[in-house]
Amino acid sequence: MRLFAAVALCVLGMMLSGCSWQHPGETAKEVSQRHDRTLRLNNQMMLSDIDRVLLLDQPSRLTDKRIP
Repeated sequence: MRLFAAVALCVLGMMLSGCSWQHPGETAKEVSQRHDRTLRLNNQMMLSDIDRVLLLDQPSRLTDKRIP
């Protein structure tokens, strides 16, 4: 019961202090653009990490010439 009361007070304090889950002053289009940008950047970073793990991030130092 005390835990529930503490959580309720924290949530009430957040709501009264101006903290919210929504970003005030943002339109739905701006929110969509922000989400798209975040997903695009996360995808780029994930692919970069995969390339690094598979050693595909740097050009090969092998030569295409035959050595006798």
